[in-house]
Amino acid sequence: MCRAFKKWVDGWLIDSEPTLLPDPVNYPEEIWGIEDPRITYVPELRKYAISYTSYSRGGPGVSLALTGDFRSFDRIGVVMPPFDKDAALFPRRFGKYWALIHRPTFAQGAHMWISYSPDLRHWGGHKLMLEARHGAWWDADKIGLSPPPIETPKGWLVLYHGVRQTSTGSFYRLGLALFDLQTPERCLRRGYEWIFCPEEPYERFGDVANVVFPCGYTIGTDGDSINLYYGGADRCIALATGSISTLVAWLEDRGSTNCCED
Repeated sequence: MCRAFKKWVDGWLIDSEPTLLPDPVNYPEEIWGIEDPRITYVPELRKYAISYTSYSRGGPGVSLALTGDFRSFDRIGVVMPPFDKDAALFPRRFGKYWALIHRPTFAQGAHMWISYSPDLRHWGGHKLMLEARHGAWWDADKIGLSPPPIETPKGWLVLYHGVRQTSTGSFYRLGLALFDLQTPERCLRRGYEWIFCPEEPYERFGDVANVVFPCGYTIGTDGDSINLYYGGADRCIALATGSISTLVAWLEDRGSTNCCED
């Protein structure tokens, strides 16, 4: 499939060669490859920001690149050192600062954090954004951002993955949370239940079993319909469709304002 040109729902054509390749000569943090890009269009810059995982000898970190045409890229380089991944940039500033969601891994756990930068290169103001729950929850072991956040009238809608360790290995599922439009580290609501899980054979069996892992979406001209592109069992790319307003309504009905409830 990678060598052929295939037409998808959105009318995309897939190039016969990768768009962005690792460059370990100039960026040694990419020596073991790059993966999981999350793309955000930034109107102020008139460019797309690509947050991706760069694998160095020290482990996975977060790198950032900008492009206007997906032919040439301005690599900013590492913005979050190992061990860190699952990152995406918000499409606009908050005051004078850009904001980035990411998932560092510590001995205390793997939770979602947010950091701020005046120039996309120097990052600070790190804040815990959403914690993995404890006990028997579906998102108890570790969580991480899935596609970039979606701005809605009710807040930033975030789809995140939760990973539960079972006797047969890890099991990935997707959940929802809503964050304040002006203070994006402030969680407004969090769903009790997962909304999407591995069910089909191509999601349950593959290079890594029981994985649904979205990194990107497109939104229809109606501003509501969403095409969610996700990896199935680390072997294929699949598509799920839905409605943003329905997801928000589900979260309001089935979620809690206590975002840290165990």
